[in-house]
Amino acid sequence: VSIYLNFMGNTEEAFRWYAAVFRSEITSFERMRAVSLDPGAPPLSEAELDLVMHVELPILGGAVLMGTDMLESMGHELRLGNNMTINLEPEELGETQRLFAALSEGGSDVMPLTLMFWGAQWGTCCDRFGIRWMFNWQEPAT
Repeated sequence: VSIYLNFMGNTEEAFRWYAAVFRSEITSFERMRAVSLDPGAPPLSEAELDLVMHVELPILGGAVLMGTDMLESMGHELRLGNNMTINLEPEELGETQRLFAALSEGGSDVMPLTLMFWGAQWGTCCDRFGIRWMFNWQEPAT
């Protein structure tokens, strides 16, 4: 379980500050230019290519803050309610599917579990109480 934070262009600044506050080190940092876009997707501007695609920062008790910059060109809009998501990474695909089905039932903003370019089954939903959940299951390395 980790906490995923969304920003509009200042993820890097925020995470450098959080690293100082928690006296921790960023363990993963990728820019948008590292992403393989879908063939039909519109290209990102140079400014958007420099934004943060993914960052990770261990904080307290094994908890990890993760984050990304939202993209205006893709219609993303930061608002209270979509600025934070609880990220779940269950050990089994069946459990991932069960949790996704239960938490998305009666919810909204559902993006079904889909195989993503980083090799994970990934999806999101906002549950019936307005809490955002993200699922990220990867087959264990053998």
